[in-house]
Amino acid sequence: MPDLPTPKDDAEAALFSECWDAVLSYADLCTSGSTAAHQLAREAFALGIREARAAEDGSRRGTGRRAPRLPRIPLLLTAVRTTAAAWEAQGQGHKLDPDLRLWLNSDKAARYTGPPLRRPIALRGLRDMQEPDAALLWLAEVEALPLRAVARRQGLDPAAAAQELDEVRGLFRDRCHRNHLDTPMDAECRSYVRLLDAVTRSPVADTPGDLSRHLATCQECAEAAACLRLHGGGLPAALAQGVIGWGGLAYLERRRRAAEVRLGAGRPAAADPDAEAAKAAAGRARLLRHGLLAGAALISLIALAVTLLPSGDGGDSAKGGPTDPSPVAGDVSAAPPARGTTSPPRSTAPERSAPAPAHRTSPATARDEDRPDPEPQGTSEATAAGAGGTPEEAVCSAHYDLVNQWPDGFQATITVTTAEALDHWSVAWTFRDGQRVTQMWDASVAQNGSRVTATAADYNRTVAPDGTLSFGFLASWQDHNTEPRDIALNGRACSLT
Repeated sequence: MPDLPTPKDDAEAALFSECWDAVLSYADLCTSGSTAAHQLAREAFALGIREARAAEDGSRRGTGRRAPRLPRIPLLLTAVRTTAAAWEAQGQGHKLDPDLRLWLNSDKAARYTGPPLRRPIALRGLRDMQEPDAALLWLAEVEALPLRAVARRQGLDPAAAAQELDEVRGLFRDRCHRNHLDTPMDAECRSYVRLLDAVTRSPVADTPGDLSRHLATCQECAEAAACLRLHGGGLPAALAQGVIGWGGLAYLERRRRAAEVRLGAGRPAAADPDAEAAKAAAGRARLLRHGLLAGAALISLIALAVTLLPSGDGGDSAKGGPTDPSPVAGDVSAAPPARGTTSPPRSTAPERSAPAPAHRTSPATARDEDRPDPEPQGTSEATAAGAGGTPEEAVCSAHYDLVNQWPDGFQATITVTTAEALDHWSVAWTFRDGQRVTQMWDASVAQNGSRVTATAADYNRTVAPDGTLSFGFLASWQDHNTEPRDIALNGRACSLT
């Protein structure tokens, strides 16, 4: 296993620390346990830093023009993907997440390393920007850092940072539009280029029905639409999915939550208006998730974020596209161990990058018994405790929030307020209509029939008296999707709010 590169100076040491956190977070998504995650992160980090330094040295020795390349963090994240592909080719695929292995052996993965003009529009657009501009866009949109912090890292005037970010978004759109024009396309796609450009420029323009139908069936035009439409909240998803590939949306959600944790650990919000604004923006991330999931009609989850299609358009087309495979858990009783939001410590949320059609099943989620990862799992005992009798009095209250719903799937969050201090927790509930949880973050999941148990992650297992705990999940449904009943905390029933 390679050693981590040695920073050249204090500035690079600080940059290394920031980048390592991002790399380990994504490596954790890609692997089947803590040991493998750290090994993958170390190898990818060493590879990415070598590539970055080689490019910088080449630019200094050359004419001053550098070959287009990604800014430091997305460059390192693509190195994780490259290293994971090397593991798969070298017979070490058993260390990787099974869904990632399926993706690595699919045509979707080949797009990221194939002919340049066939690569995702977002990847090409970000690579074509000046590196400081690209870094500003990535830090603000994907890493979800407060704008003041981004301005400080980029050496910008905080008062002008918002305007600078708007200009950079426009530059990104222009690069993506140019790359879309350069993409080899058939006559039908070519006929929609001008219309797509015009529709995505306006926040109020209606999308013609024929264009909506085309976007529902054309992957590359749907990806272009996601990058060209800067309003509507879909830009972070377009960047993450287009640059990272598998696990992009899960990484996006994880970094948003990591930013919330960092803000919560800092000074009180009242002492810093910008911090308060950043927390408010983080709270509005639900709107982003609405934008990401509301359409499900497009073949690409990125295209959903564009919000070009009416919500009822083309629901049957949600069965294909450039999103990551996230098969429904089928009849298995436990999902993969969960993973961390920040690094270190690791979380235990088994996220994937996108919801999947409910008709598919996955053999991947039955691998828990083979894991070396010692992290807590939902167990049959915990499930039974949650399903067991009614306690004498409620010591907790639970709120179930259906964030969004689409044909065959939905997203929800559960928030529990506890009167007592907790050093560990599990929350159990019963679905009424046979719903199946496919992904969960901020907790690990086990499901036995209609009974579901969410078990605390390492980083959120302790809760103060009168404190709250919260986690979210994606699930499938058919026919009906009523709210669950019998929500219990550590085997004791909670009152529902």
